Amino acid sequence: MASIYSVADFIDMLRRRMWLILVVTMLGCVASVWMALQQQPVYSSTEVIQITRPKIAGELARSTADGSSARRIQLIEQRLMARGTILEIVDQLNLFADRPGLLDSEIVPMMRTSVSLMGTAAVREGSSDDGAISVLTITANMPTREQAQAVAREFSKRTIALSQSTRLDQARETLLFFDQKEKALVRDISALEEEIANFRYQNEVTLPGAIEMRGTEIAAINESLLELARQEIELRKGAEEAEATQREAYARRVREEFESQLETLTAQRQLLLDRRAELEASLELTPEVDRQLASYERRHQQMQSELEVITARRAEAEVGFRLETASQGERLTVIEPAPLPDYAMGGGRKALAIKGGLASFVLGVLAAFALDLRHPVLRTSGQMKRETGLSPVVTIPVLTPRKKGLFGRLFGGGARPTTGEMHG
Repeated sequence: MASIYSVADFIDMLRRRMWLILVVTMLGCVASVWMALQQQPVYSSTEVIQITRPKIAGELARSTADGSSARRIQLIEQRLMARGTILEIVDQLNLFADRPGLLDSEIVPMMRTSVSLMGTAAVREGSSDDGAISVLTITANMPTREQAQAVAREFSKRTIALSQSTRLDQARETLLFFDQKEKALVRDISALEEEIANFRYQNEVTLPGAIEMRGTEIAAINESLLELARQEIELRKGAEEAEATQREAYARRVREEFESQLETLTAQRQLLLDRRAELEASLELTPEVDRQLASYERRHQQMQSELEVITARRAEAEVGFRLETASQGERLTVIEPAPLPDYAMGGGRKALAIKGGLASFVLGVLAAFALDLRHPVLRTSGQMKRETGLSPVVTIPVLTPRKKGLFGRLFGGGARPTTGEMHG
């Protein structure tokens, strides 16, 4: 500590180096005021947006604009911080009009640094985190109060508009996708049914319903053939009995009637046999035709099942689209508009000048202390006793002429007394 051992020594040092401390403090104050004047004030304004849940429970009517609100807000922030959007906002609000020399490459990073979007996570339901956000805070730091408020409100307005348009576009695209998918499936099913009909016609394949009908008709023909055979047996038996028991003329007449009726029964039998053969031929399928028909049926059933699923999904997508159109889904609401800031951040220029003045005073004291360290001198009997252990009898100061000029006053420190000791 050189010559400083107590508070009194410190005060003595301040008195001896007063001019140095004052000059350093004055120069520091001037530099602080100049820096404060050069520094541009920064005002901060914050707007708070609340993210509300859908009015209708998801179990009753689910919105198709689903997903994490945190991820959706992140995508919105990326679009807001895009170069084109930032330059559009700067032109709209006439920002940096007092600095016409700024380039777009300088404005964009400045705006990205000045505006921030911070989301507050919603309370978890259970142990899983669904990424939901309850509050979104938009803060703008700008050179003037009006600009800070205007920028915060503009970013808030665009955030709400982008959220609504994003959800509406997602719901519309979902509905459009399922609607187009449903129409495409209906066209494909119609084309397949037409292809099946042409295949059946080309291969003389009846429809499934007609097969049962033709089987029933064949059974009826078989019964008719049995009836004709029974009638023929009865007629033949009657003719044989007439020939055996009746006169020749009567028996001949009976024979002629039998032959006439037999001819009729034969014609009927042939007609029924031809019809049965035709029906049986129409029911006979080759293995290749059978396999192709089975393949057609599988494809048709699969497409019908897919159409049922797509139809249900399209209905859900239509409900979700109507929810978003009627603003019944998730909404962003301003609960705390951006105010007009009262003070600049960090206290402004005045606070900077005061801090600079205090720092200059501290720097002056440190400079004075450094000079004392550079030229250590025992100035009092108490200092000599502490350093050497000897108690001086008489202390005689050496009077030297005071150095003239500002430099001598600053760095000379006045007359340097020396200590002598007298022994008795």
